[in-house]
Amino acid sequence: MPPSKDRESNRFSARVGRYAKVGTNMGGIAAKVAGARLFGMELDNAKNAAELAEALGGLKGPLMKVAQLLSTIPDALPPEYTTELAKLQASAPPMGWAFVKRRMRAELGADWQSRFAEFGREPAAAASLGQVHRATAHDGRVLACKLQYPDMASAVEADLKQLQMLFSLHRRMSPAIDTREIAKEISARVREELDYGREAAHIAMYQDILSESEDIRVPKVVDDLSTSRLLTMGWLTGKPLLEFKEHSLEDRNHLARTMFQAWWHPFSHFGVIHGDPHLGNYTVFEQDSTPAGINLLDYGCIRIFPEAFVEGVVELYRGLLEENNDRVVAAYERWGFTNLKKEVIEVLNIWARFIYGPLLTDRVRSIADGVSAAEYGRKEAFRVHSALKELGPVTVPQEFVFMDRAAIGLGGVFLHLRAELNFFELFNEQIDGFEAATVRARQDRVLGAAGLANETHAA
Repeated sequence: MPPSKDRESNRFSARVGRYAKVGTNMGGIAAKVAGARLFGMELDNAKNAAELAEALGGLKGPLMKVAQLLSTIPDALPPEYTTELAKLQASAPPMGWAFVKRRMRAELGADWQSRFAEFGREPAAAASLGQVHRATAHDGRVLACKLQYPDMASAVEADLKQLQMLFSLHRRMSPAIDTREIAKEISARVREELDYGREAAHIAMYQDILSESEDIRVPKVVDDLSTSRLLTMGWLTGKPLLEFKEHSLEDRNHLARTMFQAWWHPFSHFGVIHGDPHLGNYTVFEQDSTPAGINLLDYGCIRIFPEAFVEGVVELYRGLLEENNDRVVAAYERWGFTNLKKEVIEVLNIWARFIYGPLLTDRVRSIADGVSAAEYGRKEAFRVHSALKELGPVTVPQEFVFMDRAAIGLGGVFLHLRAELNFFELFNEQIDGFEAATVRARQDRVLGAAGLANETHAA
């Protein structure tokens, strides 16, 4: 993959423009919070959140990604803020053709169009940091060209500063969760998403990890048409997952089982997760008009864990299964929770039993009964929030953020499909013979092969 000159690396002028668009409203909200605290007044979170959304309305960028992540973390921000931020994703307009031509010229040179047989003028898909165009190679291959929006490095730094301000304000309102580690984790992952060269390496790693699966397809990167801000891949033909909601239970269960495999196998065997199980990141490929498997499309939000964290996940499961409190507490501590009082452990167990619940009973069942995909986890999150509020702020280890996000997203997919599976059996197949040292050895091998040898995240 040829390196591109870093013309847009966190430019001060671009950051200043971003601050000018966002900062005034943020400052106004900060003043309101300070005034409310000083005079003992109630804050109108809904109104403040709407004002913030209005300030951000025309901006593409990382705040949209951040909103998706925050929506699954109990009490990370007031719910009114995450609701308003989430609305921004749909409102950001795509880059026009004149803009696209300039961006492509900057990445591949003045003769860039000659390198494709065809290149679609209209985007086939939009994301928080870029948009995807469908193209055709001279040899007939259909391609997906993911092109980053301009000045995203500057936008990321500007937006993350605004996010830090939001978190800081929220901490002053006596929340249940100390958000500093959450902010650190989200900032690190969003910055990583800027580097399409890194995403290309993630794709290579997933091709290796899932090489024996016929039900999960991973795209192939076209290196000579890719840069750090343009990622060109083979186009994976498929239909949206939701188009299969009315198929037979057999079809729906097959797709759910494949999704379980696509997420849990990389984690339990290699310490790697796809941290953004958003419905737009999967499509379904068919054979003879029958759903055959899953296309896994987006690799910007990949989380690599130390083997000790993976071991904590397995140990917590076994502790809950055996009702062994000492084992449960040791697992929380292995994850990085500290100063665990008995009352805090009981509250954490509410969340743990919710996440692990379907995996603890050896029977065919739905992931949750009587709950919509949109509401999955909300009731439990509220219970945890309310209980922790009485106990004082709890610091959530940064590794927990994407583990939690992915588990909620995956559960939502199972609910959409109305799947009925033996989740106990599926999970125990994945952790059969689990050994942390083996996970580390496998991880070292796939990271090294993908050119990510130095990317293991420290515990």
